[in-house]
Amino acid sequence: MLKVYGIYRSRASRTYWMALELGIEFESIPVIQGYALPEPLAPDARLNTQSPAFLKLNPNGHIPTIDDDGLVLGESVAINLYLASKHRGPLTSGSLQEEGLIAQWSFWAVNEIESQSIRIVQTYDRGLQDTPGGKDTIAVATRMLKKPIGVLDAHLAECEYLVGHRFTVADLNLVEIIRYALSEKEFFAAYPHVLEWVEKCHDRDAFREMMARRAAEA
Repeated sequence: MLKVYGIYRSRASRTYWMALELGIEFESIPVIQGYALPEPLAPDARLNTQSPAFLKLNPNGHIPTIDDDGLVLGESVAINLYLASKHRGPLTSGSLQEEGLIAQWSFWAVNEIESQSIRIVQTYDRGLQDTPGGKDTIAVATRMLKKPIGVLDAHLAECEYLVGHRFTVADLNLVEIIRYALSEKEFFAAYPHVLEWVEKCHDRDAFREMMARRAAEA
């Protein structure tokens, strides 16, 4: 059985959503971020990203990590591409051309969007969004996102989804990264095609299930 190490309130949300989309059985093994604990290396500390036991599995100390019948993988986008390819179906490529496009959009999400969207969500997580420094951070992040989100909006004006006119792993990877920045409603109002696409992606049963599990997580 597929084992997913992580928690729903982390980048592991992408992998949990993917597994739910695929309808595959999996075991979730909670691993929290080490920085969330005052003493992550204490003998009675919860399993976390600094725990020696977890570092044996993933020396980088990142979640999510999966163990799929002995194949250990880290990096959420790579995990999702692997799971989609393994289990096939409409979420993966139907041709070599689609394979290239799915990879392109997935890595584009990481390279063009993620660093700025993370800056935004971390500002909110720290409760700094209404402070002068927090406002400045968000302003810089949205300014940096203006060009790539504009590129995405233009693409979605022509296509319902990123690749092949259907929801694929590329959409899942990208929309989960964009979700971190969706607090900036005024910014996204200028990109109606992106907002319509986000709404369609978030209207999927598997996404709702993932978010319900996330909300219920201790």
